[in-house]
Amino acid sequence: MARMFRVLGFWTLVIALMSFAGGMTEMALLFFAQTVAFVLLGYLNFSERTYILMFWGYMVLSFVGFTYWSVFVMGNPF
Repeated sequence: MARMFRVLGFWTLVIALMSFAGGMTEMALLFFAQTVAFVLLGYLNFSERTYILMFWGYMVLSFVGFTYWSVFVMGNPF
C-alpha cells in the first residue's frame, strides 16, 4: 500500500508538470504539494489500514474543497 502512495505521487507530479507547462501555476503548485505529501507518506511505512483511512480522508477533503470552490468561489454561470 505504501507503494501505491508513491505511484499517486508520480501521477500528481505528471499532472503538476503538465499544468505548469500549460500556464496554470496555481494548479501546478497545488499538485506539487500533493506530490510531496504522497511521496513522504509513501515512505513512512504505515499499516494498510492507516493508508486506507488517510486516502479516504484525502478523498473527502478534496471533494468538499472542489464542491466549495465550484459553488461558492466560481459563482453562478448564468
